[in-house]
Amino acid sequence: MEKGNLGIISGSLSNKLSKVIKNEHKWLKLADDIKILVYWLRMDILCLAGASWSERMELMNFVIDELLIRETKAHKGIKALRVALSNQKDDLLAFAKMIDKKLTEIAFRLKIPLSWVREICLLRKKPLSTNKYWQKWNQLHQKLSHKFWLINQAVEEALESTPRASSLVENLNSRLRNYFHLRKHLGSDYLELLQFFLNYRRFMESRKPERVGKSPAELMTGEKHQHWLEMLGFERFQRA
Repeated sequence: MEKGNLGIISGSLSNKLSKVIKNEHKWLKLADDIKILVYWLRMDILCLAGASWSERMELMNFVIDELLIRETKAHKGIKALRVALSNQKDDLLAFAKMIDKKLTEIAFRLKIPLSWVREICLLRKKPLSTNKYWQKWNQLHQKLSHKFWLINQAVEEALESTPRASSLVENLNSRLRNYFHLRKHLGSDYLELLQFFLNYRRFMESRKPERVGKSPAELMTGEKHQHWLEMLGFERFQRA
């Protein structure tokens, strides 16, 4: 009798263990997939030195579609990430259009093919300590000759003068936390006003002096605008 009971218990535990192992493999596979997608997002889509805007947008849409396929009720964070990327992809990739424009201007100014400028740009993605970097560096140096240094310097200046997407995202996240405690439930009207405020409020201070006194919108477009209160139709208080 005892042996029979032990057999039943053993069989029950074995079935449970099989289910646990099966679920473990499932979640590990999901974790690996998400890790790859996030890596592409960080290193290929939102990185400063990278492909053209159209290629980044194509990859962004691919990542969004893949996240949608992997959404589960147990991990709501996947859906939150997918929705955020879907709603903000144009803003997140606005910097890529700026870089495309700057690289095109460099090619025109130096009278060289745009592909050469893009190659120098992509070179900056590779770590300096790797053989791949120096192999590509030598290839480009031989192909471009004396123009290599001119292009390299121009590309470096273009990238440094462009706000990093990842920095903008982190900056936005840190700034949003200061406002979320004001309301337990954020309606669309509140979020739209908050978005407007954060886009058009000028920086009072910044690690980069050239950004002080300018709003994110002015930095991205290069065009000045009124004070955000005046844009909403209010009259600013003026000291006598």
